[in-house]
Amino acid sequence: MDRTDTSLIALRRILRATELYGRTLAQTAGLTPVQIRVLQIVMTHGSATPTQISSQMGVSPATISTLLDRLAAKQMIERQRSDRDRRQTNIVLTQKGSDAVKGAPDPLQQKYVTEFEALADWEQAMIVAALERVAAMLNASAIDASPLLDLGEIHRVYPPDENNDT
Repeated sequence: MDRTDTSLIALRRILRATELYGRTLAQTAGLTPVQIRVLQIVMTHGSATPTQISSQMGVSPATISTLLDRLAAKQMIERQRSDRDRRQTNIVLTQKGSDAVKGAPDPLQQKYVTEFEALADWEQAMIVAALERVAAMLNASAIDASPLLDLGEIHRVYPPDENNDT
């Protein structure tokens, strides 16, 4: 097997691992990796504003608004007016949201982060350079992406007969 085939197999394995994690998460928690990440951010802070969440995830406020609407519809979060500034809305987890985070499978990206941060500095730099080069080779350098391992759009829309809303 030549290096081209070996590199394509490695890329496919990465994509497949991401896809399988997303499916497992959808089956166990009924949520997407992006939705779980929003819930994790809120859980870590106790409460968070939509602006804080969008900033931490690297996505637009409009995208976060859509995600929060869907999580609220699933009764995973509640929006509460701030006691200090009535113009500000705080996002808090419901018990259902907290249970979903606790019951979700270990995030694929957390495994990656743990393994990546254990590497020597030169290895980290080499991997980052190689991944950026691959993104450029695929004309993907300009694609807006947050630091989440998930396939597809951040605010995916599924047909009504599926239970996998974003």
